[in-house]
Amino acid sequence: MKTVMVVDDEPKIVQLARDYLEHAGFAVVVAHDGKAALAAARSHKPDLVVLDLGLPELDGLDVARTLRGESNVPIVMLTGRSEESDKLVGLEIGADDYVTKPFSPKELVARVRAVLRRTERPRSETEIVRVGDLVLDVPRMRTTIGGRGVDLTPTEFQLVATMAREPGRVFTRAQLLDAVHGVAFESYERAIDAHIKNIRKKVGQQYIETVFGVGYRFAEPAEK
Repeated sequence: MKTVMVVDDEPKIVQLARDYLEHAGFAVVVAHDGKAALAAARSHKPDLVVLDLGLPELDGLDVARTLRGESNVPIVMLTGRSEESDKLVGLEIGADDYVTKPFSPKELVARVRAVLRRTERPRSETEIVRVGDLVLDVPRMRTTIGGRGVDLTPTEFQLVATMAREPGRVFTRAQLLDAVHGVAFESYERAIDAHIKNIRKKVGQQYIETVFGVGYRFAEPAEK
């Protein structure tokens, strides 16, 4: 059974999320402020964190930043903030997805499931993707560049794998969203830009090319 930690300072929202997640078959751990969330994450080691941005004691963005510095636990932001900049900051810190309040509990469950699917091993137990000196061990979700390990979140890994399987192919933001979400919700295409920015910081600028007005592509390796 997967464990989801729900962090929000509003008891009604925590209870609503808990009820739906437990009904969907998840174990649920809760926290009501930022400091308690970090303590609970370290002791319970949840499989995913649903994290409100507006928290007492320690802001949700600071919690996300700390969690991302300590682990690759998937994070779904739960927020009433409608400002685009807040969402982009959260995604750039390393959050995997977001749901805006007021939210549909069924959508929250679907997004949690979709993000968790990215962390599960695929059916192929032997798939290795190589593009130049970048190597993706897909079953183990491991990335190396020239033998050096690169720490990608599940969402970042899925995006890189999607593009690296077809170097030179241009992917629209919508196609990349579909590849990582796996659910047919209208989503925020600029979230892809935030993830790509994060990936480039980790693997280098040269691997992912921007095709202006369209989307992104994985650079084809130079011929030797």
